[in-house]
Amino acid sequence: MAPTRLLIIAGGTSDEHEVSLTSTRGLLSVLDETVNPTVIVLTREGRWLSPQDSRRVLDGATLTEGAAKQLDSSITRLVALLQQHDAVFPLIHGKGGEDGCLQGLLELAGVPYVGCGVLSSAICMDKLVTKEILRANGIPQVRFVPVVRLEYEANPCPITAAAAELTLPCFVKPVASGSSIGITKVMHIRELDAAIRQAFAFGSRVVIEEGVAGLCELEVAVIGNEYLEVSPVGEITHSAEFYDFATKYTPDAARLLIPAPVPDEVVRTIQQTALRAYKLLHCSGLARVDFFYQPATGNVFLNELNTVPGLTPGSMFFKLWEAAGIQPATLVERLVCLATEHKL
Repeated sequence: MAPTRLLIIAGGTSDEHEVSLTSTRGLLSVLDETVNPTVIVLTREGRWLSPQDSRRVLDGATLTEGAAKQLDSSITRLVALLQQHDAVFPLIHGKGGEDGCLQGLLELAGVPYVGCGVLSSAICMDKLVTKEILRANGIPQVRFVPVVRLEYEANPCPITAAAAELTLPCFVKPVASGSSIGITKVMHIRELDAAIRQAFAFGSRVVIEEGVAGLCELEVAVIGNEYLEVSPVGEITHSAEFYDFATKYTPDAARLLIPAPVPDEVVRTIQQTALRAYKLLHCSGLARVDFFYQPATGNVFLNELNTVPGLTPGSMFFKLWEAAGIQPATLVERLVCLATEHKL
Protein backbone atom coordinates (compact mmCIF):
# COMPACT_ATOMS: atom_id res chain seq x y z
CA MET A 1 0.00 0.00 0.00
CA ALA A 2 1.31 3.47 -0.90
CA PRO A 3 2.28 5.75 2.01
CA THR A 4 -0.33 8.25 3.17
CA ARG A 5 0.37 11.65 1.64
CA LEU A 6 0.04 13.91 4.67
CA LEU A 7 0.29 17.69 4.36
CA ILE A 8 1.20 19.48 7.60
CA ILE A 9 0.39 23.19 7.72
CA ALA A 10 2.47 25.05 10.31
CA GLY A 11 3.59 28.48 11.45
CA GLY A 12 0.89 31.12 11.14
CA THR A 13 0.53 34.80 11.90
CA SER A 14 -0.32 34.50 15.60
CA ASP A 15 2.01 34.89 18.57
CA GLU A 16 2.15 31.08 18.74
CA HIS A 17 4.08 30.80 15.45
CA GLU A 18 7.17 29.26 17.02
CA VAL A 19 5.06 26.92 19.16
CA SER A 20 3.50 25.62 15.94
CA LEU A 21 6.91 24.96 14.41
CA THR A 22 7.96 23.08 17.54
CA SER A 23 4.78 21.01 17.40
CA THR A 24 5.46 20.23 13.75
CA ARG A 25 8.97 19.03 14.52
CA GLY A 26 7.47 16.85 17.25
CA LEU A 27 4.90 15.39 14.86
CA LEU A 28 7.49 14.68 12.16
CA SER A 29 9.66 12.87 14.69
CA VAL A 30 6.99 10.26 15.43
CA LEU A 31 5.72 9.47 11.93
CA ASP A 32 6.46 6.01 10.59
CA GLU A 33 7.13 4.76 7.06
CA THR A 34 3.42 4.53 6.24
CA VAL A 35 3.29 8.34 6.07
CA ASN A 36 4.84 10.55 3.39
CA PRO A 37 4.79 14.05 4.93
CA THR A 38 4.97 17.44 3.25
CA VAL A 39 5.18 20.62 5.32
CA ILE A 40 4.03 24.09 4.33
CA VAL A 41 4.86 26.99 6.64
CA LEU A 42 2.74 30.13 6.78
CA THR A 43 5.06 32.97 7.79
CA ARG A 44 4.30 35.54 10.47
CA GLU A 45 3.57 37.95 7.61
CA GLY A 46 1.05 35.57 6.05
CA ARG A 47 3.16 34.21 3.16
CA TRP A 48 2.90 30.54 2.19
CA LEU A 49 6.39 29.08 1.80
CA SER A 50 7.28 26.32 -0.62
CA PRO A 51 7.76 22.83 0.87
CA GLN A 52 11.53 23.16 0.35
CA ASP A 53 11.79 26.47 2.21
CA SER A 54 9.34 25.26 4.83
CA ARG A 55 11.71 22.41 5.65
CA ARG A 56 14.59 24.87 5.88
CA VAL A 57 12.61 26.96 8.38
CA LEU A 58 11.91 23.85 10.46
CA ASP A 59 15.64 23.14 10.40
CA GLY A 60 16.28 26.57 11.91
CA ALA A 61 17.09 28.66 8.84
CA THR A 62 16.11 32.33 8.74
CA LEU A 63 14.89 33.26 5.28
CA THR A 64 14.88 36.83 4.03
CA GLU A 65 11.81 38.03 2.17
CA GLY A 66 13.60 38.01 -1.15
CA ALA A 67 15.25 34.63 -0.68
CA ALA A 68 12.15 32.72 0.40
CA LYS A 69 10.33 30.88 -2.36
CA GLN A 70 6.62 31.42 -1.97
CA LEU A 71 3.79 29.29 -3.22
CA ASP A 72 1.48 30.74 -5.81
CA SER A 73 -1.08 32.18 -3.42
CA SER A 74 -3.96 32.14 -5.90
CA ILE A 75 -6.84 30.15 -4.49
CA THR A 76 -6.87 27.81 -7.50
CA ARG A 77 -3.23 26.79 -7.10
CA LEU A 78 -3.51 26.54 -3.33
CA VAL A 79 -6.55 24.29 -3.51
CA ALA A 80 -4.85 22.16 -6.16
CA LEU A 81 -1.88 21.66 -3.83
CA LEU A 82 -4.15 20.68 -0.94
CA GLN A 83 -5.97 18.17 -3.13
CA GLN A 84 -2.72 16.40 -3.99
CA HIS A 85 -2.69 14.96 -0.46
CA ASP A 86 -4.73 12.26 1.24
CA ALA A 87 -5.18 14.34 4.38
CA VAL A 88 -4.08 17.60 5.98
CA PHE A 89 -2.87 18.04 9.56
CA PRO A 90 -3.47 21.69 10.58
CA LEU A 91 -0.88 22.58 13.21
CA ILE A 92 -1.22 26.35 13.27
CA HIS A 93 -2.01 27.43 16.82
CA GLY A 94 -4.10 30.48 17.58
CA LYS A 95 -5.60 33.03 15.21
CA GLY A 96 -6.10 31.88 11.63
CA GLY A 97 -5.34 28.23 12.29
CA GLU A 98 -7.20 27.16 15.40
CA ASP A 99 -10.28 29.36 15.05
CA GLY A 100 -11.99 27.75 12.05
CA CYS A 101 -10.42 29.90 9.31
CA LEU A 102 -7.99 27.25 8.07
CA GLN A 103 -10.60 24.55 8.56
CA GLY A 104 -12.97 26.53 6.31
CA LEU A 105 -10.36 26.62 3.55
CA LEU A 106 -9.88 22.87 3.84
CA GLU A 107 -13.64 22.31 3.72
CA LEU A 108 -13.86 24.37 0.53
CA ALA A 109 -11.01 22.35 -0.95
CA GLY A 110 -12.81 19.12 -0.08
CA VAL A 111 -9.74 17.68 1.64
CA PRO A 112 -9.94 15.47 4.75
CA TYR A 113 -8.21 17.13 7.69
CA VAL A 114 -7.28 16.15 11.22
CA GLY A 115 -9.17 17.73 14.07
CA CYS A 116 -12.29 19.74 14.74
CA GLY A 117 -14.43 21.35 12.07
CA VAL A 118 -15.17 25.01 11.45
CA LEU A 119 -17.91 25.42 14.05
CA SER A 120 -16.24 23.66 16.98
CA SER A 121 -12.87 25.27 16.21
CA ALA A 122 -14.43 28.73 16.27
CA ILE A 123 -16.36 28.03 19.47
CA CYS A 124 -13.45 26.53 21.41
CA MET A 125 -11.07 29.31 20.36
CA ASP A 126 -13.43 31.87 21.88
CA LYS A 127 -13.20 31.54 25.66
CA LEU A 128 -16.37 33.53 26.33
CA VAL A 129 -18.56 31.66 23.85
CA THR A 130 -17.25 28.37 25.25
CA LYS A 131 -17.96 29.49 28.82
CA GLU A 132 -21.50 30.63 28.02
CA ILE A 133 -22.35 27.31 26.35
CA LEU A 134 -20.85 25.30 29.20
CA ARG A 135 -22.64 27.42 31.80
CA ALA A 136 -25.96 27.02 29.99
CA ASN A 137 -25.48 23.26 30.17
CA GLY A 138 -24.55 23.12 33.84
CA ILE A 139 -20.86 22.29 33.49
CA PRO A 140 -18.98 23.73 36.49
CA GLN A 141 -16.44 26.50 35.87
CA VAL A 142 -14.75 29.12 37.99
CA ARG A 143 -16.75 32.35 38.17
CA PHE A 144 -15.99 34.83 35.40
CA VAL A 145 -16.80 38.34 34.17
CA PRO A 146 -16.92 39.17 30.43
CA VAL A 147 -15.43 42.46 29.26
CA VAL A 148 -16.14 44.19 25.92
CA ARG A 149 -13.72 47.00 25.07
CA LEU A 150 -16.32 49.44 23.72
CA GLU A 151 -18.47 49.07 26.84
CA TYR A 152 -15.49 49.17 29.20
CA GLU A 153 -14.05 52.32 27.69
CA ALA A 154 -17.45 54.00 27.88
CA ASN A 155 -17.92 53.08 31.56
CA PRO A 156 -15.52 50.76 33.42
CA CYS A 157 -17.38 50.96 36.74
CA PRO A 158 -19.80 48.01 36.21
CA ILE A 159 -16.92 45.73 35.24
CA THR A 160 -14.81 46.83 38.20
CA ALA A 161 -17.75 46.28 40.53
CA ALA A 162 -18.45 42.80 39.11
CA ALA A 163 -14.77 41.85 39.33
CA ALA A 164 -14.65 43.04 42.94
CA GLU A 165 -17.15 40.27 43.76
CA LEU A 166 -14.65 37.64 42.62
CA THR A 167 -12.12 36.08 44.95
CA LEU A 168 -8.65 37.52 44.38
CA PRO A 169 -6.29 36.86 42.85
CA CYS A 170 -8.10 36.81 39.53
CA PHE A 171 -6.81 36.22 36.03
CA VAL A 172 -7.40 38.53 33.08
CA LYS A 173 -7.28 36.73 29.73
CA PRO A 174 -7.70 37.67 26.07
CA VAL A 175 -10.72 35.80 24.73
CA ALA A 176 -8.99 34.31 21.69
CA SER A 177 -5.38 33.69 22.62
CA GLY A 178 -3.66 30.42 23.44
CA SER A 179 -0.50 29.24 25.24
CA SER A 180 -1.35 31.61 28.13
CA ILE A 181 -0.28 34.59 26.00
CA GLY A 182 -1.57 37.92 27.32
CA ILE A 183 -2.73 36.58 30.70
CA THR A 184 -2.17 38.68 33.82
CA LYS A 185 -2.56 37.57 37.42
CA VAL A 186 -4.23 40.38 39.37
CA MET A 187 -3.53 40.43 43.11
CA HIS A 188 -5.29 43.71 43.95
CA ILE A 189 -8.33 45.35 42.37
CA ARG A 190 -6.25 48.46 41.65
CA GLU A 191 -4.22 46.38 39.17
CA LEU A 192 -7.30 45.35 37.20
CA ASP A 193 -7.53 48.25 34.76
CA ALA A 194 -3.94 47.87 33.55
CA ALA A 195 -4.41 44.11 33.12
CA ILE A 196 -7.60 44.59 31.11
CA ARG A 197 -5.98 47.15 28.84
CA GLN A 198 -3.00 44.87 28.33
CA ALA A 199 -5.34 42.04 27.30
CA PHE A 200 -7.11 44.37 24.85
CA ALA A 201 -3.88 44.37 22.83
CA PHE A 202 -4.90 40.85 21.73
CA GLY A 203 -8.54 41.58 20.91
CA SER A 204 -11.63 43.58 21.77
CA ARG A 205 -13.01 41.09 24.31
CA VAL A 206 -11.52 39.91 27.59
CA VAL A 207 -12.55 37.52 30.36
CA ILE A 208 -11.78 37.93 34.06
CA GLU A 209 -11.64 34.60 35.90
CA GLU A 210 -11.82 34.11 39.63
CA GLY A 211 -8.81 32.60 41.33
CA VAL A 212 -9.61 29.59 43.52
CA ALA A 213 -7.17 28.60 46.25
CA GLY A 214 -5.36 25.29 46.21
CA LEU A 215 -6.15 24.20 42.68
CA CYS A 216 -4.50 21.33 40.80
CA GLU A 217 -4.23 21.61 37.01
CA LEU A 218 -5.43 18.43 35.31
CA GLU A 219 -5.72 17.52 31.64
CA VAL A 220 -7.34 14.76 29.65
CA ALA A 221 -7.40 13.98 25.92
CA VAL A 222 -10.32 12.90 23.75
CA ILE A 223 -10.25 11.45 20.24
CA GLY A 224 -13.06 10.39 17.96
CA ASN A 225 -15.95 11.57 15.82
CA GLU A 226 -19.04 9.63 16.89
CA TYR A 227 -17.36 6.87 18.90
CA LEU A 228 -15.19 8.65 21.48
CA GLU A 229 -12.18 7.54 23.50
CA VAL A 230 -10.86 9.35 26.55
CA SER A 231 -7.34 9.10 27.93
CA PRO A 232 -6.11 8.77 31.50
CA VAL A 233 -5.95 12.02 33.46
CA GLY A 234 -2.64 13.84 33.88
CA GLU A 235 -1.56 16.55 36.31
CA ILE A 236 0.75 19.49 35.62
CA THR A 237 2.91 20.67 38.51
CA HIS A 238 5.15 23.73 38.49
CA SER A 239 6.53 26.41 40.78
CA ALA A 240 5.43 29.44 38.73
CA GLU A 241 2.60 31.74 39.84
CA PHE A 242 0.47 30.17 37.12
CA TYR A 243 0.96 27.95 34.07
CA ASP A 244 2.21 30.75 31.82
CA PHE A 245 3.89 30.71 28.40
CA ALA A 246 7.43 30.45 29.80
CA THR A 247 6.50 27.56 32.09
CA LYS A 248 4.75 25.70 29.27
CA TYR A 249 7.67 25.86 26.86
CA THR A 250 10.78 25.96 29.05
CA PRO A 251 12.30 22.48 29.42
CA ASP A 252 11.82 21.01 32.92
CA ALA A 253 9.85 24.05 34.13
CA ALA A 254 6.80 21.84 34.62
CA ARG A 255 6.32 18.17 35.53
CA LEU A 256 3.66 15.92 34.06
CA LEU A 257 2.26 13.28 36.40
CA ILE A 258 0.42 10.47 34.58
CA PRO A 259 -1.80 9.13 35.94
CA ALA A 260 -2.69 12.10 38.10
CA PRO A 261 -2.54 11.32 41.84
CA VAL A 262 -6.22 12.08 42.44
CA PRO A 263 -9.12 9.91 43.66
CA ASP A 264 -10.78 7.55 41.18
CA GLU A 265 -14.04 9.44 41.57
CA VAL A 266 -12.34 12.64 40.39
CA VAL A 267 -10.85 10.82 37.40
CA ARG A 268 -14.31 9.54 36.41
CA THR A 269 -15.84 13.01 36.82
CA ILE A 270 -13.17 14.60 34.65
CA GLN A 271 -13.41 11.96 31.93
CA GLN A 272 -17.20 12.08 31.83
CA THR A 273 -17.27 15.89 31.83
CA ALA A 274 -14.66 16.02 29.06
CA LEU A 275 -16.73 13.69 26.88
CA ARG A 276 -19.88 15.71 27.54
CA ALA A 277 -18.19 19.02 26.69
CA TYR A 278 -16.61 17.51 23.56
CA LYS A 279 -20.07 16.52 22.33
CA LEU A 280 -21.73 19.79 23.39
CA LEU A 281 -19.22 21.84 21.41
CA HIS A 282 -19.47 19.53 18.36
CA CYS A 283 -15.81 18.54 18.49
CA SER A 284 -14.39 15.86 16.22
CA GLY A 285 -11.01 14.27 15.67
CA LEU A 286 -9.24 15.36 18.83
CA ALA A 287 -9.12 17.82 21.69
CA ARG A 288 -7.33 18.27 24.98
CA VAL A 289 -9.64 19.27 27.82
CA ASP A 290 -8.17 21.19 30.75
CA PHE A 291 -9.57 21.21 34.28
CA PHE A 292 -8.97 22.65 37.74
CA TYR A 293 -9.41 20.42 40.79
CA GLN A 294 -9.63 21.66 44.38
CA PRO A 295 -8.67 18.79 46.73
CA ALA A 296 -9.94 20.58 49.84
CA THR A 297 -13.53 20.64 48.53
CA GLY A 298 -13.50 17.97 45.83
CA ASN A 299 -14.72 20.55 43.30
CA VAL A 300 -13.83 20.08 39.63
CA PHE A 301 -13.97 23.01 37.18
CA LEU A 302 -13.64 22.79 33.41
CA ASN A 303 -11.13 25.39 32.19
CA GLU A 304 -11.02 25.10 28.40
CA LEU A 305 -10.93 22.82 25.35
CA ASN A 306 -7.90 22.98 23.09
CA THR A 307 -8.66 21.77 19.55
CA VAL A 308 -5.05 22.03 18.31
CA PRO A 309 -3.08 20.78 21.32
CA GLY A 310 0.68 21.08 21.35
CA LEU A 311 2.55 18.10 19.93
CA THR A 312 5.99 18.97 21.23
CA PRO A 313 8.13 16.07 22.48
CA GLY A 314 7.07 16.72 26.07
CA SER A 315 3.45 17.55 25.33
CA MET A 316 0.70 16.17 27.51
CA PHE A 317 -1.39 15.01 24.54
CA PHE A 318 1.09 12.39 23.32
CA LYS A 319 2.00 11.32 26.85
CA LEU A 320 -1.61 10.82 27.92
CA TRP A 321 -2.21 8.39 25.07
CA GLU A 322 1.11 6.64 25.65
CA ALA A 323 -0.14 5.97 29.19
CA ALA A 324 -3.19 4.36 27.58
CA GLY A 325 -0.91 2.11 25.50
CA ILE A 326 -1.18 4.05 22.24
CA GLN A 327 2.19 5.10 20.81
CA PRO A 328 2.45 8.45 18.96
CA ALA A 329 2.84 6.92 15.48
CA THR A 330 -0.27 4.80 16.01
CA LEU A 331 -2.14 7.79 17.41
CA VAL A 332 -1.33 9.90 14.33
CA GLU A 333 -2.47 7.05 12.08
CA ARG A 334 -5.79 6.92 13.94
CA LEU A 335 -6.22 10.68 13.71
CA VAL A 336 -5.71 10.56 9.94
CA CYS A 337 -8.25 7.72 9.71
CA LEU A 338 -10.71 9.82 11.73
CA ALA A 339 -10.15 12.71 9.31
CA THR A 340 -10.99 10.51 6.34
CA GLU A 341 -13.99 9.02 8.15
CA HIS A 342 -15.29 12.50 9.04
CA LYS A 343 -14.96 13.64 5.41
CA LEU A 344 -17.10 10.70 4.29
